[in-house]
Amino acid sequence: MIDRIIGKLPEAWRGPAELVAAPIAWVPVLQQTLMSFFFDAQPGWMAALKYVFLLFPVLLGVVAVWSTGLSVYTLPFRSSRTRFVSLVLLAWWDAALAVWLYWVGMVRVAGVVLGWILGIARLAVRLVMGFLRDVVGTPVAMSSMLMRGYFKPGVPWLAFVMLLLWCAFEAAVLTYTLEPRITTLMNDLSGSDDSRFTIPILYAMVLTLVIASFACVQVLINAVRTKDPRFIAQIIGIELFTIFFEVMFLYRGVVEVTMPWIARGNGALVGAAVTGWIGVRGLTWFLFGQYGTPPLLAILARRPLTDLEASNSSSMRSESFWRLAMDDFRRDLDWLHIKSDEMLELLALPVVHLLGAALNFAMILTASRPVFNLPFRSLKEVTESRDMETTMHLEPRKQVSL
Repeated sequence: MIDRIIGKLPEAWRGPAELVAAPIAWVPVLQQTLMSFFFDAQPGWMAALKYVFLLFPVLLGVVAVWSTGLSVYTLPFRSSRTRFVSLVLLAWWDAALAVWLYWVGMVRVAGVVLGWILGIARLAVRLVMGFLRDVVGTPVAMSSMLMRGYFKPGVPWLAFVMLLLWCAFEAAVLTYTLEPRITTLMNDLSGSDDSRFTIPILYAMVLTLVIASFACVQVLINAVRTKDPRFIAQIIGIELFTIFFEVMFLYRGVVEVTMPWIARGNGALVGAAVTGWIGVRGLTWFLFGQYGTPPLLAILARRPLTDLEASNSSSMRSESFWRLAMDDFRRDLDWLHIKSDEMLELLALPVVHLLGAALNFAMILTASRPVFNLPFRSLKEVTESRDMETTMHLEPRKQVSL
């Protein structure tokens, strides 16, 4: 471009013009050669490496060459030429240091990204392995926990389950013995032979009565513990009516089916039924009834099963488990913010070095002093240096009094 401008001048002026343009005549050619280097067709990975590692240093070099070439024309008009030349040389030193720091910073960024990828991959593998370990080990852990729970003091779940199983079995036996009479009675009352719903309803009612029988025994024991004669007399009366009802309507049928030779006499039949009720209730009560009935009543009344469980449940309710999750979430967010700031500084600081070196060349050319002290240790130094520069003012020259 400069050669074309000189070629349009008269022949007499071309020699002096070439001499004047000599400091910068070669700069456009160099700039065009460097730019054409980036626009050549090459593989994708090669082009990416060129743009990442060479584009910004080349642009800095172009700015430095233009600034140095143009500063030659200002030397005759400057007062402190030695200092100006020293600043230009130091600017070239800062530019070389900025290019080196840029390359080191890019390698550092690549290493950090690779480390993050390996760390995330390791974390993912550990999470998957832990999930698989928990899936495989959960049944064993639950079985072990249940087995340990049976041998620890607290709610007698084994007795409670045995009581429910026994009540279900006893209700099934009593339903079987009552089914012919109840079915005949229902058919006579309804005038129909359809008895599909008779047995399920009968079984539910008998099961309720059996459970209530154990509850009556438990209430009688609680009344004796209170040592209140009036309350004890009331509970004994209720228990006698309970025994009478179960013996006459439930256990007498069992005796008739299992021991027909006793059923010939009404007294022997009733005596055998009473003996059977006392024997069954006594054996089941001393084996598991006295331990399983209180939890059953507590569940029906929606009360704490035991003091131990009540204390554990209250401690579990008082423990704000969601606060732990929220604290972990906040820590994760804080870690993410810190790492994002570090990553931003790693990416921006190498480029800022190059921009600062280029701006120093321009400031030396125009104001005879650099604006930044390179290198920067952090992005905070960039803003601090810029703030200090804006607060600086050149002292006015003293007026010479005549």
